[in-house]
Amino acid sequence: MTIRSFAGALVLACALTAPAHAQSYPNQDIHVVCAYPAGSGADLFVRYYAEKLRTLSGRNIVVDNKPGAVSNIATEYVARAKPDGYTIYIQGGSSIAANMSLFKNPPVDVAKAIQVAATLNKQPYMLAVDVKKPWKNVAELTAFLKEKKDKASFGTSNPPGKVMALAYKAAAGIDAVEVPYRTSFDTANDLASGQLDFATYDPVYSMTQAREGKLRILGLSTAARLEAAPELPTMKEQGIDMDLLGWFAAMVPAGTPKPIVDQINKWFNEINATPESKKFLNSIGGDPWITTPEIGQARLVQDVKDWGGYVRTARIEPQG
Repeated sequence: MTIRSFAGALVLACALTAPAHAQSYPNQDIHVVCAYPAGSGADLFVRYYAEKLRTLSGRNIVVDNKPGAVSNIATEYVARAKPDGYTIYIQGGSSIAANMSLFKNPPVDVAKAIQVAATLNKQPYMLAVDVKKPWKNVAELTAFLKEKKDKASFGTSNPPGKVMALAYKAAAGIDAVEVPYRTSFDTANDLASGQLDFATYDPVYSMTQAREGKLRILGLSTAARLEAAPELPTMKEQGIDMDLLGWFAAMVPAGTPKPIVDQINKWFNEINATPESKKFLNSIGGDPWITTPEIGQARLVQDVKDWGGYVRTARIEPQG
């Protein structure tokens, strides 16, 4: 056999093998990776999809919790896993993109090492005040904060919330002082007592507390309103220009064959198209987001770039 004929045979063999591999998928257990501890809010989110995936795929689904380092441990684990469709990462695409700028030495370049197979939801971050306060909109809060000047204060407990608050501060021209907290729950007493004038939160905490009559949500970080709660106005429509979107996705290691990526996309899109999933996502402050792998990957790449600007604007010092 000549070198040319051998090369041709090799190309043909590869072309035939890849579809055959994809056609046999899945033929073993699928591992779904969660970046947070068992029992956490994110873990419950992951397990909701894992259970639905078990039914659609016809395979056993194993949830692997790999918490730590603000999801960097899980992200690196997935990036280095075999790209065969048997390791699926359910995590915030916006979160792993943000980590590229929030850490001095992120373990992997997510835009190159991770492939988005399916987007799951999109959700805003929220600016809220204690329900006993008189302010009904952002303009009323801003007027109060300008009068209070540097005696005003606000609470943050995560990087996106910090970015949202500092973007509001800059756009509104207020001098309020940031008070960082470890968790959203840690802000509750200070907000209720008046030591904090406002705080920014993830939608799960915000909407839970609002339903319990403890918080009043004044503005959303996204440019468009939330379908789950259309009565809540955005910051942008109240004169504060921002579009900070949180979103979750089902992701796989880069290099996973496209037919397998497309199959995973089909499964999750089918899950998200059900009224049950819409109700579930709405209950935690999100809307279903059904797209293609190409749109999801483009969003991940864009978010990596955008978060570099957000971190600089918020003057967040990257962690070592």
